[in-house]
Order: sequence, then structure tokens, then C-alpha cells
Amino acid sequence: MAWYVVKLILMLALLGGMIWGSLWLTKRLQGRFVPAGRTKAARLIETTMLSPGVKLAVIEFHGREILVGSSRHGLTRLAEAEARPSVEPDDA
Repeated sequence: MAWYVVKLILMLALLGGMIWGSLWLTKRLQGRFVPAGRTKAARLIETTMLSPGVKLAVIEFHGREILVGSSRHGLTRLAEAEARPSVEPDDA
């Protein structure tokens, strides 16, 4: 019986380590496998929290900025405008 409990504890520790390791690896490698020379079509510009569970987000997509409301029930497009030119910070 004691041997069974020792094996169970070892297996649970091994399983927990594998779960943690796979989550860590996924987080670390996320977004690295974009084909060379290809950029992402959508880019998150800014988010603002209005209340718990409700956010506003500005997403740039194909030269347009789209204002999106996000809640627990889904996404809603609120407004759309031409994208502003991006300003690069000066290296001084």
C-alpha cells in the first residue's frame, strides 16, 4: 500500500511538472512562428477597462482603426476610422 501511495505522489508531481512546462513553453513560443517576411494583419493599439468584464479596444486592421467593445457576452464593433500614422519614438 505504501508503495502505491509513493508511486501516486511521484506520478502526480511528474504530471504537474509536465503541465507547468507545457504552459511555460507555449507562452514563451507564442507568436514566434510567423512566416518570414509576413506581418500580422491585425494589431492591438490600445485597451481601456471600463468596468470589471467590460473593455474598449482599438484594433488596427488593413489601414483602419476599429473601436471594439468587449464584454462577457462577446464583441461589438462601435466605430471605425482611417488609421493614424504611427509615430516612432526618437532615440535621443
